[in-house]
Amino acid sequence: MRRWILPESIEDVLPFEARRLERLRRALLDEFSLHGYELVMPPLLEYLESLLTGSGRDMDLRTFKLVDQLSGRTMGLRADITPQVARIDAHLLNRRGVARLCYCGSVLHTLPSGLTATREPLQIGAELYGHAGIEADAEVIRLLAQALEIAGVRATRIDLGHVGVFRALSARGGLEAELEQELFAVLQAKDIPNLRELVGEVPEPVRSALLALPECYGGAEVLERVLALLPGDTDIEQAVGGLRKLASTLPDLPVSFDLADLRGYHYHSGVVFAAYCTGHPGAIALGGRYDKVGKSFGRGRPATGFSLDLRELCQLAPAAEAGRAILAPAAGDQALHEAVAALRAGGEIVIEALPGHDGTWGETGCDRQLVRRAGKWAVENIQGEA
Repeated sequence: MRRWILPESIEDVLPFEARRLERLRRALLDEFSLHGYELVMPPLLEYLESLLTGSGRDMDLRTFKLVDQLSGRTMGLRADITPQVARIDAHLLNRRGVARLCYCGSVLHTLPSGLTATREPLQIGAELYGHAGIEADAEVIRLLAQALEIAGVRATRIDLGHVGVFRALSARGGLEAELEQELFAVLQAKDIPNLRELVGEVPEPVRSALLALPECYGGAEVLERVLALLPGDTDIEQAVGGLRKLASTLPDLPVSFDLADLRGYHYHSGVVFAAYCTGHPGAIALGGRYDKVGKSFGRGRPATGFSLDLRELCQLAPAAEAGRAILAPAAGDQALHEAVAALRAGGEIVIEALPGHDGTWGETGCDRQLVRRAGKWAVENIQGEA
């Protein structure tokens, strides 16, 4: 076996892509900071019970597990950073008012989410704690749209949903937990044949409502269709009212509705949303409200936010210019050192020409060089490869 081969769906990030990723990471985190979102850096691994608290079975299956040699307890490599940030808000910051937090770091999945997906996404996101009103959901959706704009990727559609609709149907139909989980999966896949089979024994009118749910997507007319699933159901009316109010606060964004979109994490408790863009087969970003996670950590706090894979976003972003650098002699007088320092202070990359490597500097991006002209150091274009 070749020892340098990486595991399947795990890959290196080479200089050009790494430079693009880092520039985008800095730009997004800087934008989040301008909106008051403070950066946190949770650890890569935690004790399993803490890592999975409130996240449900879905995250358990996606999490790599190992035994801590110091304590003998089971630990997990994080598959999602959001629960970690919720723990920080609940137990470390302990703020009484609103807390806005953001993050960026690698997560690890036991299986890739798709045929071409990596098992090590670079997850970036923003979370808002302490406000239960629709204003918080609108803020994070606008921040997500702004993040995509910064990357040069415009959202073509932002689907809004609400897990309260499905949960109302589940409660009304008296669905057992196992059947509820199976329905989650087939609704997400919009697998109508399996959906029909699964709801065969579900009493009416819940059975017909569940069968109609995959068709509840599109414009504002969808909300009236949802209300007709179970007329007079208070929970569904409340969910639809919240979606209608949220959409009215986002008139400049391409908002639509999808009430069968239950993707993401089972910890969502209310509004959920997914952003789509040209050139990407699925959602580029997911988010929603997850108030129950704070309760699982022992301190109930309203919470909403979004996350996305920075690697996927970077692939969709317009290609950046290749790195350009200036080649400087490895040794020189004080004037050379001052010239190099001034160039670097101005943001230029200056590479010292170590001896014995003539003809290779083009590989490092050098397209200019420092040369001494009339007693002064000046930058000139390189003719051919240095």
